[in-house]
Amino acid sequence: MSENELRYAPGRVRDAILQVLTLTSEALSVKQIEDRVNKVMGPTPASSIRSYLLLNTPALFVREDRGIYRVRSEYSGGMQREISIPSNWAQPFAIGNATLFHADCFDWIEKQEDNSIHAVVTDPPYGLHEYAPDQQLKLRNGKGGVWRIPPAFDGHVRSPLPRFTTLTDEQREQLRIFFFIWARLLLPKLMPGANVVIASNPLLSYILSGALADAGLERRGEIIRLVMTMRGGDRPKAAHEEFEDVSVMPRSMWEPWVIFRKPIEGRVQDNLRKWKTGGFRRQSPDKPFGDVIPSAPTRKNERALAPHPSLKPQAFLRRVVLGVLPLGEGTILDPFAGTGSTLAAAEAVGYRSIGIEKDRRYFELASEAIPKLIRFRPTGLG
Repeated sequence: MSENELRYAPGRVRDAILQVLTLTSEALSVKQIEDRVNKVMGPTPASSIRSYLLLNTPALFVREDRGIYRVRSEYSGGMQREISIPSNWAQPFAIGNATLFHADCFDWIEKQEDNSIHAVVTDPPYGLHEYAPDQQLKLRNGKGGVWRIPPAFDGHVRSPLPRFTTLTDEQREQLRIFFFIWARLLLPKLMPGANVVIASNPLLSYILSGALADAGLERRGEIIRLVMTMRGGDRPKAAHEEFEDVSVMPRSMWEPWVIFRKPIEGRVQDNLRKWKTGGFRRQSPDKPFGDVIPSAPTRKNERALAPHPSLKPQAFLRRVVLGVLPLGEGTILDPFAGTGSTLAAAEAVGYRSIGIEKDRRYFELASEAIPKLIRFRPTGLG
């Protein structure tokens, strides 16, 4: 079978349609489905897409209106995002040069102009289902669910951790698809040379990196955040005394932030002149931006300003955000904004920023937290 025959095989067209319809909070028009499938698979005959939609409605798809479709929830593989009514989205929140949108980032990104984003700094969800409404309700009620609520340690309350070690092969594949489609939608919206810096963890960074590279972004290394986390180092569950000298996994002492870039146009200096992107801003004339940053867990007084389970400290974020715009000009996007810490960091260093947050509770928290985080004065390591 030739490459084109393989690309247009009914099974691959079907899977691509299912993927793009599960990763949206809106029912999509046929034209939107065609555009997204083309981003995922490359040029695909419109007739193949339309035929598959017609043949598999209502078995796989629901026709919401003329030419408007969504996937049936039982076929979403656990990734279906809640279909939202446009009137349910809150009005944007703005402060200084920062704007936060209550929206689904997949849908928001697709509507932006090409070559309009200078950089991305974000800390996305990794289990996907850990930020589903039912799991968030359990977390907020202290029930845990997919979240592990660690016991207090030396008098300190430990932050909840998603159980990435429990992900199945299917969930890891869903994760790869999630980031692949996200990156394919994002790629044309980035300016050539735009940096994409994404928080990850040692267990899943290989999936993220593979998906972004397959989508067309260039890997440029990673930032190592030196921080002792509460992940790993535990003795075997229910056998602590029997195996008191054993740690199931090493105690994590670092956090990877992968660095990718949209391919530049021509030479770096040409790209910098035209697009103002293509490198990192030096810390000083004698000190380049470094890829190892000493840090510390987010302290209690900062977490109180922005109660999010994955909140990163402003001292660390401001250093990263400052570095991603090589000339100090442009707009930084955080498509998974949470409680707005990236936007606060950008505002604190004088950059324009845009954040997208789908969860209404976190959007409302971010609207309150961003002004407080902007005013926050970090001390020591971040």
